[in-house]
Amino acid sequence: MRPSPMPRIFRTAVLAVLGMVPGLAMAAPPQTWSLDPVHTRVMFAVEHAGFSHALGTVSGSTGTLVFDRDDWKSARLDVQVPLQRLDLGDAKWNKAVLATNLVDAEHHPQAHFVSSSVEPVDADHAKVCGELTLRGVTKPLCMDVTLNAVKRHPLPPFHRTAGFSATATLSRAEFGMTAWKNVIGDRVDLRIEAEALRDRGAGEPADEVAPPAEDASPSTEPATTEPVPQEPATQEPAPETTP
Repeated sequence: MRPSPMPRIFRTAVLAVLGMVPGLAMAAPPQTWSLDPVHTRVMFAVEHAGFSHALGTVSGSTGTLVFDRDDWKSARLDVQVPLQRLDLGDAKWNKAVLATNLVDAEHHPQAHFVSSSVEPVDADHAKVCGELTLRGVTKPLCMDVTLNAVKRHPLPPFHRTAGFSATATLSRAEFGMTAWKNVIGDRVDLRIEAEALRDRGAGEPADEVAPPAEDASPSTEPATTEPVPQEPATQEPAPETTP
């Protein structure tokens, strides 16, 4: 006679007990996230003729992050940075920096970083090392990363969002940018602010569910949608060769 199947309630109890035994519980796979290009920005600072440190930003970075906040070591990062969106606050200066003797964005329009190791410092900090490809040259780069938050975004569509801050330094000469040594410093300090959205194809945690609607008055409640960033009008910069 064929044995009767295990009652469902008994199977559930057995699985619950096994899940509490160390080493027997199945570990959840790391979650996949996509960088939010609107809320991800790279800022850089470089000495300008000894007078000041020029500040610039690059917006619009894209990429993927595999991340589990309880297991930093399993994290993986792959990011593309669109160098044509570099902005130093002046059109002529932008054109000079993007020229072939410096960033050469025409032939190398993207910087690309791929992580190779992640070493946790504590629950919210880690050192992320990998390879940065810039101007066709690939060199190692390490970043000090801070996890700011992992939670449901308070505005629609209520994506689960992870936020990070990071710092790093690089030598521009190592990436072949050797022009204007008497004007531009060699050390480039980087600061990265990034937000990543949980891949919805992997399933959503409970706190992804939108909160219940409340009785709202237009005079007391803020707008429920984020403003859509508008691209500024672009103007063709005048030719310039000096940073």
